[in-house]
Amino acid sequence: MRAGFPDFRLGSVLATSFTGTLSERRGSVVERIPTPQRLVDWLAVNGLAVDSCTTAQLELARELRESIHAAATAAAIQDALPGSAVQVINECSIQGRAAAILTPESNRRWRLSSASCVDDALGVIAADAISIIAGERDGKLALCASPTCQAAFFDTSQSRTRKWCDMNTCGNRQKKARFKANQRKNPNSAE
Repeated sequence: MRAGFPDFRLGSVLATSFTGTLSERRGSVVERIPTPQRLVDWLAVNGLAVDSCTTAQLELARELRESIHAAATAAAIQDALPGSAVQVINECSIQGRAAAILTPESNRRWRLSSASCVDDALGVIAADAISIIAGERDGKLALCASPTCQAAFFDTSQSRTRKWCDMNTCGNRQKKARFKANQRKNPNSAE
């Protein structure tokens, strides 16, 4: 990753990974796509390579990200989807002209209409969000149990009881906090 910027949190679900480009929403917020070039970098890492991105496209991407987060959060708590979020997701999905292609290795890849078409990439992300929010995929939307994070994530674990958006960050942080709290209560337990 580029020096000076926080690492991307990558997951197996495109839409919720995209919402993870803004983390610690209830704590010290971490913006992982602060510049148009960082959005280009994130898209490339996720198989949606574009040559460039404008400031206006970055703003649209952030609006889509927040709309997906709002709709996924509502779906996770079984609340009504916010109409404005649904509208943004649908508009981005409609604007995209990407095509799914099959590779010789039996993988799906996305072909954007041009190397500069951020709208196509955002359309793919919006379509992915629609599929998980509509319940078309095997899994369950959930919210991270970390009080500072609260990220929406797509739980595909067998039991559908995952607590953390990412075990390597939020999960470990919470486990360390519990361990330290237990150490303070029982200082002789580590001996």
